[in-house]
Amino acid sequence: MLTIGGLLQGIAMAIFLFPHAIPSGGAAAIAVLMQYLLHIPFEFTLWLVNFSLLSVAIKWLGYTSAIRTMYAVSVASITINLSYAYLHWANGYVWLDLLWGSMIFGLGVGLLLRQRASNGGMVILALIISVYKGYPPGKVMFWINSTIFLITAVVIEWKIIVLALLCQWLSTRIIDFIYKADMIRRLMAFLTVLAWRRR
Repeated sequence: MLTIGGLLQGIAMAIFLFPHAIPSGGAAAIAVLMQYLLHIPFEFTLWLVNFSLLSVAIKWLGYTSAIRTMYAVSVASITINLSYAYLHWANGYVWLDLLWGSMIFGLGVGLLLRQRASNGGMVILALIISVYKGYPPGKVMFWINSTIFLITAVVIEWKIIVLALLCQWLSTRIIDFIYKADMIRRLMAFLTVLAWRRR
């Protein structure tokens, strides 16, 4: 499942989001900026940002989660690299690509979270700040990503912030759906057992 989650995340970024410079999160926005400013490949920047943050955060995430996350990020980076090398997609309609990219990205990340891994990125930094300062990690992540999206929009194009926030909104809905799907099944099984025992 880790491999499938990483593949889906990489495909969503390479085929649907990155061709329009739509970042799916803070680390992806940094990758878009580095590609735009310095022509550094998306996959390299994405991997480097995540590896750096994970190296610092092992203390808070634990070794197992950090290794799973690094594996998933590596699969996503390799998928992005191979997609650019072997799949040549014409830039489609930005809104359709945003929709498909966000849904596939959300599916991939949802699968990763169910395997006790993450897609890396600014979630790691948000967790560190949350531990030290006591702020809720969701709020910290929102402000970090929003700041990076704003910088990306100023440097590249203003519509990027709208597209990035829409991508975040849609993909997080898919992530929550995928993550909770197993919980719903377990709850139904538990309630069925309780109902059966009462008879």
